[in-house]
Amino acid sequence: MTEMKSMVWARIVAFCIIATMLVSLFVFMVIDMNPKGEVVKIPGYQAWEKETVELMNQLPLQDGGRVKPFSTHAQFTMLRLRGDRKIEITDDAGDKISIKPTQWLMDCLFRPILAVELPTFRVDNSAAIEAIGLKALGRRDRYSYKQLEEGIPKLFELAQSYEGIEEKRRDAVQKQVIDLAYNVRSFQFLIGYFGFARSGIEMKGAGPEGESRFTDLSTVMGTAPMITEMLRQNQSTGEPIPPNLQELLQQVLDGANYAKFGLVMLPPDTATEKDWRSVGDRIMDVMTSKAADPKTAIADVKLMETAVRTVGQSESDFRRELDPLIKTLSSRATQRGEYRAIAAENRYNQKNLMLYAMIWFLLGLLAAGLYWFLKIFEVPRWMQKTASVGSLVCTGLGLLYMIITISMRCYIMWRPPVGNLYDTIIFICTVAVLVLLLIEYFTREAIAATLAALMGLALVLLARRFEVGDAKDHMDPLVAVLNSNYWLTTHVITVTMGYAAGLLTAFLSMTYVLLAGLGFGQNLKKLLKMVTTAAYGGLCLTLFLSLVGTVLGGIWANDSWGRFWGWDPKENGALMIVLWSLIMLHARFGGLIRDWGFHLASIFMACIVSFSWWHVNFLGEGLHNYGFTSGKNFIWFFYLAVLLTILFGIVLWVVEQIRKVPVKQTSSDLS
Repeated sequence: MTEMKSMVWARIVAFCIIATMLVSLFVFMVIDMNPKGEVVKIPGYQAWEKETVELMNQLPLQDGGRVKPFSTHAQFTMLRLRGDRKIEITDDAGDKISIKPTQWLMDCLFRPILAVELPTFRVDNSAAIEAIGLKALGRRDRYSYKQLEEGIPKLFELAQSYEGIEEKRRDAVQKQVIDLAYNVRSFQFLIGYFGFARSGIEMKGAGPEGESRFTDLSTVMGTAPMITEMLRQNQSTGEPIPPNLQELLQQVLDGANYAKFGLVMLPPDTATEKDWRSVGDRIMDVMTSKAADPKTAIADVKLMETAVRTVGQSESDFRRELDPLIKTLSSRATQRGEYRAIAAENRYNQKNLMLYAMIWFLLGLLAAGLYWFLKIFEVPRWMQKTASVGSLVCTGLGLLYMIITISMRCYIMWRPPVGNLYDTIIFICTVAVLVLLLIEYFTREAIAATLAALMGLALVLLARRFEVGDAKDHMDPLVAVLNSNYWLTTHVITVTMGYAAGLLTAFLSMTYVLLAGLGFGQNLKKLLKMVTTAAYGGLCLTLFLSLVGTVLGGIWANDSWGRFWGWDPKENGALMIVLWSLIMLHARFGGLIRDWGFHLASIFMACIVSFSWWHVNFLGEGLHNYGFTSGKNFIWFFYLAVLLTILFGIVLWVVEQIRKVPVKQTSSDLS
């Protein structure tokens, strides 16, 4: 009786430890994605109306090599500068306002006086703030442009000096200063982008009594041929350019320079040109007589001036003037066949499908945890069944959201689902959860369903964390070496499915260790045998997919680079998976390893797969080094967790062997 009570309490303690670790992981990653920042009050701030935001999102832009909606550009610009997709402030009445990326970028473009007050810049190292002569708010916080303004000259000076240092030799403060300088410069271009439209051009001494007059930049652009002729005449006669003309040209140049960066929103004049132009580029094209169609460029600038100058009036007036500009640019993009997926991408951005997938996986994991808790206390089976079904339903809904996510991304990108490191995370997540749910369908023991929810949650969190850390649009066109839909569909997807199968096998073996150590289930031997069978099948699948994918990759390499194999880190990683799988299978067939040896070797497979899939991207070497990111410290924690699990399994195996040794009887025992 005492032994039974001890077993129950041991299971309760183990359950609490596992639950605490999972909750701690979730809380830690959420905090890491959303570092603390004070909610600030912005006097005079008014939220943009929904209709205005929806209209603005229809504006097409070219960025990262493709045409995308305003909402996507806003998301990743805000993510790069601030580290998340939301700013919370309070207005004059004390009401909380949540500013999303589109609203934030609209503030930068149309209401810069308010934008400079927003806490836009994420600073993870307060020493960087102190280095530019300012007082830090905290170790890690967000700052507005106005708070940084006094130290910006020093910031640019330090950043310029630090750029002379080799990147690998820069310390954390130097890296933070350089990143902050780039972000501040990008923000300056955004708030100054439509400066030409707000202020116009001052023509000094042009009034009847010598006073200054103001005119539109579009009007000045219309006189470009006359200005060019005047400059030509001055150059031919050697006479200096009149001061008033010099002043006018300088204002045009300043306006064009600020509108040169930030938004590339004007389709080219001819169908043969691929690259779009920024407003600043188009202004200079007209002023230097390089524009093939100056009338269109002038009309575009006129529409912008009209729209920008209605900001501050009623939003209905602003929308009325903004609508012709967006329709004009959208129409030209449609004629070029570049507006196909704008509406779909806007829906993708608005739905936030990955967030809902994460929530459903979390609910599925909590329901699975409840099931095991009820199973420990042997409560009525209908309660256990309810929790089990709830876990399956929630995890299934999470899988559905992942499938919709991948389908929408394929339609928007117009290519297979895997092309970069971010794509592989969500694809592996979907494949792993799908396979585990299929295993659960045949086993009906809630083990695979629990593991499906756990892997789904972990991989979605990893995807979201990677997106925040990388701050790049992962639907942009692929690098040239990957630009082949045929090979992406065959080699890349096959290899990625091999990664998914390898990780799935390793996690099944981890489950074996936990089951053996904690004794979950009424029929432990049956459960362990079932997990072993599933892990064995997973290993065979890993070998098949990795081998086929590696061979297909060699054929692609021979076609692209003229060699089948080059000992590239990515190729070596794939070979390691194949060799380790073969070693395990031969050792199993030869009787060199049994269940415990098989599962411990399978857990180590997680390290090999992680190296091939993820770690090689941090080496900075090889032809496959197209997914490099600086956020790599977490991989060491994963390796440590895997090795600790192996160590725990070894301890359990040793204890099991000791228990099997028969106890020798002494003379006292015989008596």
